[in-house]
Amino acid sequence: MANTPDARLRLSAHSRSMKDPPSAPLSMYERPPHSSGARRMNSTSFSTPGCRSGKGSFAQTRPEDLLVTVLNAVVDKTPGVAKKDVEDILIGCAFPEAEQGLNIGRVAAQMAEFPDDTCGATINRFCSSGLQAIAIGAEKIMCGFSDVVVSGGIESMSQIPMGGSMLYPNPALVDTRPGAFSGMGLTAENVAEKYKIGRDEQDEFGAKSQQKAVTAVQAGRFKSQIVPIPVKVQKPLPNGRFKFEEVIFDADEGVRPGTTKESLSKIRPAFKPTGSVTAGNSSQTSDAAAAILMMTKEKAKELGLKPMATFRFHAVEGCPPEYMGVGPAVVIPKILKLANRKLDQIDLIELNEAFAAQAIYCIKELGINEAITNVNGGAIALGHPLGCTGAKLTTQIVYEMQERKVRWGLVSMCIGFGMGAAAILEREDY
Repeated sequence: MANTPDARLRLSAHSRSMKDPPSAPLSMYERPPHSSGARRMNSTSFSTPGCRSGKGSFAQTRPEDLLVTVLNAVVDKTPGVAKKDVEDILIGCAFPEAEQGLNIGRVAAQMAEFPDDTCGATINRFCSSGLQAIAIGAEKIMCGFSDVVVSGGIESMSQIPMGGSMLYPNPALVDTRPGAFSGMGLTAENVAEKYKIGRDEQDEFGAKSQQKAVTAVQAGRFKSQIVPIPVKVQKPLPNGRFKFEEVIFDADEGVRPGTTKESLSKIRPAFKPTGSVTAGNSSQTSDAAAAILMMTKEKAKELGLKPMATFRFHAVEGCPPEYMGVGPAVVIPKILKLANRKLDQIDLIELNEAFAAQAIYCIKELGINEAITNVNGGAIALGHPLGCTGAKLTTQIVYEMQERKVRWGLVSMCIGFGMGAAAILEREDY
């Protein structure tokens, strides 16, 4: 198919739905790698370490500074790419206000000294904001609107806690749909109660997440994808005062060696006195940023770059807000149908562990193979920095697909207010 404006429009239309497939023998997503218009992620993708919100190493670090670090990294570490080549920077953020306000995508682009003609935007789809930013960047490339885009995500939950700095819901919606404003923890309790997912099962899941993460960290699985960041930490002095010392922070700090189901069983419920959802079987609120450099196949070839993966499909689907955790269970069948694939054809899965209860339900409901899911631990151990999470999970899966030399990867998560999101990536040189 010729790479003409008309062809690009046709490709864009078919990327939205497979109900009316192209007349060509293969769809745009299944055609041979040499076909015109194939769109790939470049071989550069990085995240900061994930830090515990409130009292972690990034508690006093502004979100723009975290974002600047990864924006610089994806360009500086990609041979042949300069900041002037990047046409747009798309950043997901779940609570884009206060320190994260003023269109942080553009603010960070300026702070990182991208040229003035490099634009920036901030995208909000709550927990999938980072993944949505990647999808929009891919769509711009697929449509022929851009050749080089950086997408990613940022969330400083230390600076802007869950709910934002000034939550004021519309009273009309509160009256008609009060469950839409349920706290995330209560929605997890709803899922656990409705689908009979007990405390013991949740604690076992949480312990496994920690244990897998410990193994991954000890094996250095995240070293190549994390950008070390210097941070200032307080050191107490004998006279009762303190001083600041600069340390290099290069690892997710929520990982807890020695965690067991038994140790988690001693933690009190966090959201209901008689509930089963605790801090130990829930994701950690955290601070982090991630960025991914994407470009056309032609641009990558021109620069002599080997892409890590091709962004193939993206889908979202709604569900009752009171049970938002079931989001992956409703969106994964949708994206598999879009991709014309079966679940057993997926080689690797990153399923965001917002809560053990909802992750367990989704795994059981879909029959997901746990052996290929969150192989290096999930958000219970590694953190859930809201708007960053989609970009962080995409970074993790792309590196792991390379490590395992597998073809198909799937990223999925539940989303506040009742949604699910998913993306499918392909490594073509598997």
